[in-house]
Amino acid sequence: MDTRTETASARTLVLDVPGWPGHLAGQHVDVRLTAADGYTAQRSYSIASPADGDHLELLVQLVPGGEVSPYLVEGFSIGDAVEIRGPIGGWFVWNPATSGEPVLLVGGGSGIAPLMAMVRARRAAASRTPFRLVYSVRAPDQVIYADELVRQSADGLDVTLVHTRLAPPGSTRPAGRIGVEDLGRPTGSAPDCFVCGPTGFVESVADMLVGLGHDPARIRTERFGPSGG
Repeated sequence: MDTRTETASARTLVLDVPGWPGHLAGQHVDVRLTAADGYTAQRSYSIASPADGDHLELLVQLVPGGEVSPYLVEGFSIGDAVEIRGPIGGWFVWNPATSGEPVLLVGGGSGIAPLMAMVRARRAAASRTPFRLVYSVRAPDQVIYADELVRQSADGLDVTLVHTRLAPPGSTRPAGRIGVEDLGRPTGSAPDCFVCGPTGFVESVADMLVGLGHDPARIRTERFGPSGG
């Protein structure tokens, strides 16, 4: 296994899971930790990588005072073992073998994880399906996968970054919450929409998409809220 620091509070865990059955982009796993005294804690994390044998990548965002994320972000070392259950979920998924419609991805903070699995699955399959990502973060230093997003842009991914608290120097968009002008109305072939992030963010974006004329049946959402980390 390996680890990568993504931001000051987010870390990628690269796991080897013998006998992993494979997964679809957008699915998640349950991660279970067991202390020496037998106490256990479990949290769900989206898979950030496409299917690749026994290889699995998880993105973990630090939740201050949490039970699981502080260990996984600050204490987890190469060679440490965790229990994994999954893959879980079959609705919030994108499969390059069966999906040919354009795709609109909208992520807030660490909600980028399952969307990045879809972006990476598209690239791994050499798919030319039009992909657009609208990614909302508080400030430039909190953009997860920043370097890879630049590389993916060169491979045809349309990326829009929305900074809600602090915009980078020279930005033509002032800092502020994501709005209808960031999402855009459907044109041509209506896209399949995938929205992931905190509950309030997801509900707001889903409402905006419907108001813009996107088909509600083609808007899939994945949300997370306070869980103790």
